[in-house]
Amino acid sequence: MVVNKRKKSGRYRGRSNHGHGARKKRRGAGSRGGRGNAGTGKRAGQKKAGMPLQLGRHGFTSKSVTARIESINFDYFTPKKITQLLAEKKIAKEEDRVVIDLATLGYQKLLGSGTPGRWKISCQYCSEKAKQKLEEAGGEVVIA
Repeated sequence: MVVNKRKKSGRYRGRSNHGHGARKKRRGAGSRGGRGNAGTGKRAGQKKAGMPLQLGRHGFTSKSVTARIESINFDYFTPKKITQLLAEKKIAKEEDRVVIDLATLGYQKLLGSGTPGRWKISCQYCSEKAKQKLEEAGGEVVIA
């Protein structure tokens, strides 16, 4: 027995949308700028909504691998912090001086912001301002 082979859309006489929402919705791919990611070509002002920025080049790639130098200022070493570090045995006390090894704290460079005390600091790098300030305060810098 032959079942009715007529298309369903053929029965919607007098209806403009044939059960598929607004008129605009059921057009071809042209109404959405192509199918999928089509239409993302380099045309001025025509970007697909919600697409990540993927066209062109962004930033630069460094050819050399450079290690990041972690730096620290004098103002990190507050009296409270020095007491805490002494208790944790990350720094030591030698007579009237506090001996700080920046390598054990995870830093390589000493910078000069803040006021230093009578400290003996060993570090890999040191700014001129930091060295001058520490020596004026009666401290010492050891470049290791």
